[in-house]
Amino acid sequence: MRIPSSRGPVSSALLELLDTSPTDTPTDLAATLRERTAAALRDTSDVVQDDDLQTALFTAYELRYSGLQGVDDDWEWHPEVLALCAAIEAPFERALRERASVPELPAPGVESVAAALFELTGADSGPSVSRYLAKKATDEQAREFLILRSIYQLKEADPHTWAIPRLRRHAKAALVEIQADEYGGGRFDRMHAELFARTMRGVGLDATNGHYVDMVPAITLASSNMMTMFGTHRRLRGAIAGHLAAFEMTSSLPNRFYGNGFRRLGYDKDVTFYFDEHVEADAVHEQIAARDLAGSLATDEPTLLEDVFFGAAAGLYVDGLAGAQQIDAWTAGTSALRTAETVSVPA
Repeated sequence: MRIPSSRGPVSSALLELLDTSPTDTPTDLAATLRERTAAALRDTSDVVQDDDLQTALFTAYELRYSGLQGVDDDWEWHPEVLALCAAIEAPFERALRERASVPELPAPGVESVAAALFELTGADSGPSVSRYLAKKATDEQAREFLILRSIYQLKEADPHTWAIPRLRRHAKAALVEIQADEYGGGRFDRMHAELFARTMRGVGLDATNGHYVDMVPAITLASSNMMTMFGTHRRLRGAIAGHLAAFEMTSSLPNRFYGNGFRRLGYDKDVTFYFDEHVEADAVHEQIAARDLAGSLATDEPTLLEDVFFGAAAGLYVDGLAGAQQIDAWTAGTSALRTAETVSVPA
């Protein structure tokens, strides 16, 4: 994907470093990156919503996915990049653990864990972007919604796929079953990421991965970064399983509302198919994710029980913040995008 623009001293230093050769790393640039990262982490008031730090982490993480245009792939596992990630991940994870409202833990069992997860997600009282979109959103706001969602949805399922080799037994089989659907059962045109791209193209947006990355706020990058952090650390396999369970359990009904919103605005089935597909698919996925994935994992590895609920609660917390920012902006008559003054949405 295209390289995100810098949003401060850390992301700027990272981009300067990535513009060089990983086999001949300039020591001054590496030292500058370490110094600026330490200073930014010391001075930030909120690592979760820090534009510069979340952009730097997102940029480094993208090397693990499709890579960055013009950047040598060997930077992916370079010690300086890994050190940057580790430096930001520690306070990021700590902040999420402090703020996510983890409920009283159930006994580790398939049905008890599933019931507690359904109770947690059912009690979520966060702002409803889906109801706003269904009833009130303007055409421009609906397109902003797609732009914000594109950061994750154009690589939908990839962060959770990291967990497949980290799981065993029933939990592994359950995750593979869910992911197989996410990847279209082997059909490119049925891959959910491709269905979302079709929706974007249908409303006149550019569906190239990362095309709008500079327009989204830090909380949108934080949501993506959280999933990658959970998925790429084996010790956090409970968190990524819990995150996916909560994600699927809060997806079916909102997708019905999203589809209705785009229909209200006059768009046809080609645009709404992505959302319509998720209404039925996620109604099935939520049962598999709650019982066979999260419940089985907690049963087989009871020490991961707390992290299963941490991952679920953290996802609800971050997505709740993102949703609140969108609705606050729209109800105030402004754009939910970071660089609204430069946004040019095709008619």
